[in-house]
Amino acid sequence: MSLTWTRRTLAGGALAMPFVRGAAAQQTIEWVAGSLGGGWYTIAAGLSALIKDENPELQIRVVPGGGLANSTRVNRNQSQMGWGIDTFAASARKGEEPYTEKHENLRSLGTGYSPTEHHFLRRTDAGPEDMRAILTQKGLRLACPQRSSTDEMTLQRILKFLGTSPDKIRAEGGRYLTGSYADIGAAFSDGQADYLYAALARPAAMFSEIAQGRRAGRLVEFPADVRKHLIDQYSYAEGFIPAGTYPALQTAAVPVTLMDSVLMVHESLPEEVRGLLRLGQTALTERGTESPEHMCEYVQQRRRIWKTLLTGGAVSAMRDEFMRISAEIAAVRRSNPWLPVDLGVPFTASGIFEILAWWMRQPEDYPVKHVVKLIDVLIIENVSRPRAIELT
Repeated sequence: MSLTWTRRTLAGGALAMPFVRGAAAQQTIEWVAGSLGGGWYTIAAGLSALIKDENPELQIRVVPGGGLANSTRVNRNQSQMGWGIDTFAASARKGEEPYTEKHENLRSLGTGYSPTEHHFLRRTDAGPEDMRAILTQKGLRLACPQRSSTDEMTLQRILKFLGTSPDKIRAEGGRYLTGSYADIGAAFSDGQADYLYAALARPAAMFSEIAQGRRAGRLVEFPADVRKHLIDQYSYAEGFIPAGTYPALQTAAVPVTLMDSVLMVHESLPEEVRGLLRLGQTALTERGTESPEHMCEYVQQRRRIWKTLLTGGAVSAMRDEFMRISAEIAAVRRSNPWLPVDLGVPFTASGIFEILAWWMRQPEDYPVKHVVKLIDVLIIENVSRPRAIELT
């Protein structure tokens, strides 16, 4: 798949920095990316250099990888962070095909870094025009990226849903060609294949070149039931290739399946969050202002990190992380036994999260003592103050 370098990607990738344990000694973590020279590898290498400029104690070693294998490397902590594809990261987490075990150590720093459209191109001189009829016809000549790539795995999922497969295509006199993007683009242009499938961020150079070439083609709509199946079964998304993206290949917007890049980390990394929430728990069990002051100073000393975490693209992931770690802490430390855990945990975690997120949106000189007072009045007084309450 192809990635575009955007400010959104830079912001998302930079979120890796806070999830490394803070320490005075120099640290090295490994970031598994894509193939050498590819989009993922280039972005990871550039971001690691930017992060090092502002954090000389942190070394990020970028190594080659791939969309399917990266989930397993991060889950086993062979690499502490890595690029992945959202739908395949979801499959890895659940232990579903093509993975054979649950990847329960995976955590996400967020997605939305590079939405990637699935393109399906057909010949225009003959043959059926809709996806179902095309992929189930005898004598189908189809080209797609290399075997076990995320593109090809998605195509296999579609074929299975439609009751066919690469083996069946070949058995019925067809061709199922796999290769590099350059190879499959040439196969369509040269007439070795009549249909072409690939997942590439638009506008994709391969399809733009085909549009200017000697053989005409037309983008094919993904049927609603196919898109729904991929969403429900495998956690894909859906969208459109807007009208005018490839003027020679389309006359209107084309509904398609989407997938996106996700930045994965091993569960052992979110020490910044753990440190903060441990201080929050101390604030709940040790009355007075000293403990909330410690928590706020903890954030103030790392304001640049926490502003990125609490107001940037990882907000949703951070809320989940606050909730998860708060639940772990509450399992061993409870300040009010009468308060149901499944109420107290989300109430406390959400309250702390929202106060801190609000604070990070204020000017940098906003008084820390005011934030301490807000936490004390809104959270500590309500959750920690002893009350004679019976819930029977």
